[in-house]
Amino acid sequence: MGLLKLRKNKKFSYSPRYYKGEGNPYEIKHKFDEHRVTIGNNSGLKTKIDNAWNDYKHNPNKEADKRVLIIVAILVLIFLVIIGFDLSIFFS
Repeated sequence: MGLLKLRKNKKFSYSPRYYKGEGNPYEIKHKFDEHRVTIGNNSGLKTKIDNAWNDYKHNPNKEADKRVLIIVAILVLIFLVIIGFDLSIFFS
């Protein structure tokens, strides 16, 4: 037993008895994978950011955009209160 070697996981060839569906029953797939562009094999950070920005811009649900902006604004204000920023510059 080596100190630096990791133990290999055991592999089993189990097939479910009553499964008659198509594809692999053990494949983990998210609910909205076929609708998103941001998942998959993206080569670099710029491609990921461009895909996420395009997905955000072409979102048909405009209420979600407003909700995200409100949540971000509230979190920024809470952060400014925590660090002791003088909020009197925002109010006259």
